Amino acid sequence: MKAELEAIQAAALEALKDVETADALESLRIEYFGRRGKLTDVMKGMGQLSKEERPVIGKLANEVRASLTDAFEATKNALESEHQEQKLKAEAIDITLPGRKPAYGKAHPVMQTLERIEAIFTQMGFQVVTGPEVETEHYNFDALNTPPDHPARDLHDTFYLTDGHLLRTHNSPVQIRVMESQKPPVRIIVPGKAYRVDYDVSHTPMFHQVEGLLVDRHVTFSELKGVLVSFARQLFGDQTQMRFRPHFFPFTEPSAEMDITCTVCRGEGCRSCGHTGWIEILGAGAVDPEVFRAGNYDPEEVTGFAFGMGVERIANLQFRIPDIRTFYENDLRFLKQF
Repeated sequence: MKAELEAIQAAALEALKDVETADALESLRIEYFGRRGKLTDVMKGMGQLSKEERPVIGKLANEVRASLTDAFEATKNALESEHQEQKLKAEAIDITLPGRKPAYGKAHPVMQTLERIEAIFTQMGFQVVTGPEVETEHYNFDALNTPPDHPARDLHDTFYLTDGHLLRTHNSPVQIRVMESQKPPVRIIVPGKAYRVDYDVSHTPMFHQVEGLLVDRHVTFSELKGVLVSFARQLFGDQTQMRFRPHFFPFTEPSAEMDITCTVCRGEGCRSCGHTGWIEILGAGAVDPEVFRAGNYDPEEVTGFAFGMGVERIANLQFRIPDIRTFYENDLRFLKQF
């Protein structure tokens, strides 16, 4: 048995020299130290030895076992060190390589457009004001001369809440709030979110608007046209042509919609403009006397004009995006283009 133990020790130490992986080391450990391992089998047979042989062989067996255990542990540590060294080499940073530029966020295309619109009007002397997105029917409809049977009040168009409150369907309620708290002259724009029950390629339930209001003595419709023409040319370019078409809004009289030459075909006619060469960008008009009365202004003393535009629609025209819903799908491939 002494010769057998010495042979097992020699064979195990020789086999350890060829071990290159942790899996191979584990397999070798099981071969010698497992339940049916070579060293385990020898030690199980010690019960058959004589009383004289048992202490001598037992001492040798323990020495062999301790020696192999140390050898296996040393091999394990060497493999782990080698693995760590290789990992460090693989993950090493070459400081001579050029740095990687971090990805910076940018303003959303709708926000870019909104900021541009605000900049144009503030340069013309308009003040930016805001108001609540949860409104009352009084400010959203009644004070803006919208009759009780108007289609805009229907459930299929407006998000109603409780106790006569709703999500504002436009930013015009802020005009009434400003008139109630400020004496004329007034020259404001109202950027912000509005909400309507609508969802298709050209509408979303939440969208952004910019409303404008100018009130003073002897304000004329031609001044309204001058402001909007200047705005359109600054935003879309000096080559842009404009036209005003008669329209109806409950809170302005007379009212008009403003068209510009199609940004896609430059007025030649295409699918985007319905082959007319024109695209509508906003609605406007002279403030109705009833709206002045609702804001505690005397329509005999002041006149004014108001206008409103959808920011997403303006962004569509600037960036030539066919589906307005693309703005809110959060696709980075789309957003990185801006």
